Amino acid sequence: MTEKEMQENFLKIQNSYISKIDCSDSLTADSINTVAGVDLAYWNENGSEYAVCCIVLIDFHTHEVIERKHFNGRIEVPYMPGFLSFRELPLIMETVKFLVNKPDIYMFDGNGYLHPRHMGIATYASFFLNTPTIGVAKTYFRADKKTDYTEPDSQSGSFTDIVIDGEVYGRVLRTHSGVKPVFVSVGNYISLDTACKITMSMMGKESHIPIPTRTADLDTHEERRKILGTN
Repeated sequence: MTEKEMQENFLKIQNSYISKIDCSDSLTADSINTVAGVDLAYWNENGSEYAVCCIVLIDFHTHEVIERKHFNGRIEVPYMPGFLSFRELPLIMETVKFLVNKPDIYMFDGNGYLHPRHMGIATYASFFLNTPTIGVAKTYFRADKKTDYTEPDSQSGSFTDIVIDGEVYGRVLRTHSGVKPVFVSVGNYISLDTACKITMSMMGKESHIPIPTRTADLDTHEERRKILGTN
């Protein structure tokens, strides 16, 4: 299958799921006990691309790690803007199989509703996880290639909404005073307000990135070093 054929197929798949996105709360921050952070790290080897996915389950109340799992494999789908989820989902779902505990919600280092077709990895994965999801990205993704964002106030908890053609796609959230913000968007089965409340509840002192995705990110780099035998 050519890259163009892949894009056409992926576009049809994404469009078939749009009507199934539910941006209402199927849970509340008060009812959550566990949050799973998800991230991937890539590398090239012998002309092929590989990645390791790490999922870290965090206790919502104590912020302690309950379990951590990983899985690595070859990436079969080339990078195409707007279709990242098709590269990452196979490894994510293989990693999920190893989890002993079922998370109440998954938090992705990436976008969800903040996407041209509202189909970032956090949203697309939700249909296979059958669990509420949140996207918390470190960098801004211009869903329509032109809309920029307005910086929120410098105080912790301040935010501005990302509005495109009158619709809120996501939120720019300041998780610590005086540091750069993160970009929160609904994945599925949750509202943006609750997604931001959960994100703020999962913050530590060490980083402006929430603990679940920060821990998963650190784990991906560690696992990649082990696989490649580097220091």
